[in-house]
Amino acid sequence: MNADEYRKLAEVEDRMWYFRSLHRHVARVLAKAGVKPDAHLLDAGCGTGGMILRLGREQPGWRWSGIDFMPLACELARERCAQGTDIREASVTALPFAEASFEAVVSADVICQVEDADVAVREFFRVLKPGGVVVINVPAYMWMWSYHDDSCQTKHRYTRPEVEALMNEAGFGDGWSTHLNALPFPLLWAKRKLLRSSKDTSDMKDYPAIVDAGFSALVAPEHAWLKAGGRWAWGSSVFAVARKPVKKVER
Repeated sequence: MNADEYRKLAEVEDRMWYFRSLHRHVARVLAKAGVKPDAHLLDAGCGTGGMILRLGREQPGWRWSGIDFMPLACELARERCAQGTDIREASVTALPFAEASFEAVVSADVICQVEDADVAVREFFRVLKPGGVVVINVPAYMWMWSYHDDSCQTKHRYTRPEVEALMNEAGFGDGWSTHLNALPFPLLWAKRKLLRSSKDTSDMKDYPAIVDAGFSALVAPEHAWLKAGGRWAWGSSVFAVARKPVKKVER
């Protein structure tokens, strides 16, 4: 993303419906995967630190590291996150960590912004401990390309099979994926395809309280359905979880 988008992100990600919902999805799957209360986690593409902030409040025992390619994002994340949080300037395609460093890696709307997404997913695999969990979120469908992707410097929008293939080829197993933002999807499509204007940049911005509340109401059934074990066959994002296999001891 460009510098202006990072500044906007720092202003809105703590309160916008999209980030509240996404972070809630991440928290749920990490808990379901059994990530321990004292685990070390990596936010691979942490932006301005919103997810570290929110999940850190919910699970204060988790130790977070974060990386981002943009110096401005790292600076803002260090200012916003708890003192001593390990924030480093780096790319998801060359993580500055040793093998088997983390119990979980989360990468939200990041591998869509690099040319070599397969390299990034292999890096996630490398830095995870055996049995560790990866969580990836990316925008869905190339036909949904819009001003939002131009502003955020998106390289590719994904299908579920594409994300699953990236994970499988990197060596992950026990994978699961779904779409997110299924019920808001028609509204997002209409805004980006029918109601766009020359002044549009990205959709990361403050909305009137009634609009934000409306979107929150639309994603509430989504959370309930996924918590019950369901999946969504459509939506604006692809959300996937997988695990690094535990090597069997040879005898």
